[in-house]
Amino acid sequence: MVIQEKLTKYAELALKVGINLQENQPLVINAPIAAAPFVREVAKIAYKLGAKYVHTEWNDEQLTKITYETASTESLSHVREWKVKGMEEMAEEGAAFMSIVASNPDLLKDVDPERVSISNKAQAKAMQNYRKYIQTAKVSWAIVSVPSQEWAAKLYPDRSPEDQVASLWENIFQVTRVNENDPVEAWNKHIKTLQEKLQILNSKKYKKLHYKAPGTDLTIELPNEQVWLGGGMNNDQGTYFVPNLPTEEVFTAPVKTGVNGVVSSTKPLNLNGNLVDNFSLTFKEGKVVEFSAEQGYEVLKKLLETDEGALHLGEVALVPHSSPVSKQEVIFYNTLFDENASCHLALGSAYPINIEDGAKMSKEELESKGVNTSMIHVDFMIGSEEMSIEGETEAGVKETIMTDGEWVI
Repeated sequence: MVIQEKLTKYAELALKVGINLQENQPLVINAPIAAAPFVREVAKIAYKLGAKYVHTEWNDEQLTKITYETASTESLSHVREWKVKGMEEMAEEGAAFMSIVASNPDLLKDVDPERVSISNKAQAKAMQNYRKYIQTAKVSWAIVSVPSQEWAAKLYPDRSPEDQVASLWENIFQVTRVNENDPVEAWNKHIKTLQEKLQILNSKKYKKLHYKAPGTDLTIELPNEQVWLGGGMNNDQGTYFVPNLPTEEVFTAPVKTGVNGVVSSTKPLNLNGNLVDNFSLTFKEGKVVEFSAEQGYEVLKKLLETDEGALHLGEVALVPHSSPVSKQEVIFYNTLFDENASCHLALGSAYPINIEDGAKMSKEELESKGVNTSMIHVDFMIGSEEMSIEGETEAGVKETIMTDGEWVI
């Protein structure tokens, strides 16, 4: 199959399975200019599917870098209100939101982390209302990736530029099941498998999880009203959508103050163009009280200083080590991919939908239930073929969930 045919299938998958675009529904695309050819393919198919309109928010990574390096502190702290209101209005209109990512893992490695942090905090604060539409699944949203030359070169430095990009495209097609005869049907089967795991976990209602692996000995308490999710979910209109392509995880929210022990990363974290690698976090009563990193220490430090909630966990996600992403045997330096090759956790805000009736709760109500809130949500990878996870029931019975990185339930 030629590359164009696969691109068309990938675009169809993002629209039909990812956001599950409905007739007469607006589509909002956030994308870098490097992804323009794929954006055009998505827009063409979206209109054929009956999209009301397609609005694209473009960004340019080099311009972003220039801004971080040269803009005044006042400029970095300023977020245009008209743009924030525009996103909120489109969400209120019931638009579907697709983010197309073309990573450059080393983009900001020489940029002062403090300046990046100033801008990120301002953006996060300004977009809080819009983010509620996403985190409570009021609207459909999805994230997909396309290669950038820089990203492909990071993964395959010994190949020619053309081969680098072609190799990364093949990785993407493989893990998103585009190479299947019928990708949409392949995804339907995959979602069914994830739902079987969800049924077990939601029936068990484990009181706590215990993680053991080299460099990791961590206990995580779970809320009584916990809800495990995975694959996809329904938006407020009852439309089922799949937020991440690929996705191999099932996840829930921890008790904010119920995390104790140490956890070590197993894959690098690409944080806004900076890599944080070989890091560990020590938790006491839910809070990070100590941390280290062989690479990106200052970047990690700034992340943890974002707000009070950044020092706590907001997500617990289980992924088998044998997932299609893991089988690629590639470190993608892209969280969307690496998190689906490995069990992971997230610093920052929990998804309110991971607790019963959480989407209807205020920030104060969520906090009273032990659910963390924050301006950030950053996943980091901790799983490996050496990880075991044990669940403890309300009655104190301990049951094995994963051994050697694989499901046993």
